[in-house]
Amino acid sequence: MKKDIHPQYHTINVVMTDGSTFQTRSCYGEEGATINLDIDPASHPAWTGGPARVSDKGRVSAFKSKFGNFGL
Repeated sequence: MKKDIHPQYHTINVVMTDGSTFQTRSCYGEEGATINLDIDPASHPAWTGGPARVSDKGRVSAFKSKFGNFGL
């Protein structure tokens, strides 16, 4: 393998949305860096099965709100 081309792989801290923390190994930041998650398995509807917290602000919904009753 070539020398000095691979990123530094070290231990970081991950803070979940409920405040719990764990350590993992990553190439992110420096040794001991902290990542605060906005979405994690405890809060994301894909894992919890609950309703989505993110509102539908996409292009389709904008089109429907603007032209939904056109021609009626």
